[in-house]
Amino acid sequence: MLERAVLGRRGFANKSDEGWVSSMFAHKVNARKDAHSNLLSKKDISNLYKIQFHNVKPECMEAYNKMSDEVQKELHRDADYPCEVVGSWNTWYGEQDQAVHLWRYSGGYPALTECLRKLNRNMAYLAFRKERSKMLISRCNQLLLEFSFWNEPAPRSGPNIYELRTYQLVPGTMIEWGNNWARAIKYRQENNEAVGGFFTQIGELYVVHHLWAYKDLQSRQETRNAAWLKEGWDVNVHYTMPLIQKMESRIMIPMEHSPLQ
Repeated sequence: MLERAVLGRRGFANKSDEGWVSSMFAHKVNARKDAHSNLLSKKDISNLYKIQFHNVKPECMEAYNKMSDEVQKELHRDADYPCEVVGSWNTWYGEQDQAVHLWRYSGGYPALTECLRKLNRNMAYLAFRKERSKMLISRCNQLLLEFSFWNEPAPRSGPNIYELRTYQLVPGTMIEWGNNWARAIKYRQENNEAVGGFFTQIGELYVVHHLWAYKDLQSRQETRNAAWLKEGWDVNVHYTMPLIQKMESRIMIPMEHSPLQ
């Protein structure tokens, strides 16, 4: 009798503990009737973004930056190309000897396709790509949409440093992330630090990029600390942390030709 009673209590405790543990770690995702890209992106602007990460041979960094400067200026002068460089940087803290480029295609996927078609017939650009390939260790890119509640990236004067914060989210949680950051972004506007917010469509999926600008590292620390003094910021951080699988911060310095200085 005593043994059955103990087992009964243990069974009850195990079920209770299981329910409690599940409530702590299980993330309930509500069924959606539309793609998160349609729910979160800016519908009045058909912009598509591409972010490139180029890992450069250390001895080639100066030559790489010079070539990138020349080619990007040439593309900007030619109105036939429906693309523009939003910003180009070298990573300062994070992965070393790395270049990061953010492109905007006005007109979405058709603009991207048109641009690639024209570049593949541009002999000068093909020569640049061949020469650039000799300077690279590796490269990757992602196609992005911008969050509807973030600022539209626009040229700015410097000097500034930029932080690219990258979040790998739990699959299925992009809507929850967007709902929380639609409220959280209002706490990060006083010092004009919010540059742009994006989420991937092609490449590594469920990845979010937040781009911030600061005068220097000390200004970054003070601006981030100030956010914690505002009522409500901590709540948004609390609800977004369980959505993150992995996060990364890069501190970047603008290249000479970057519209974001």
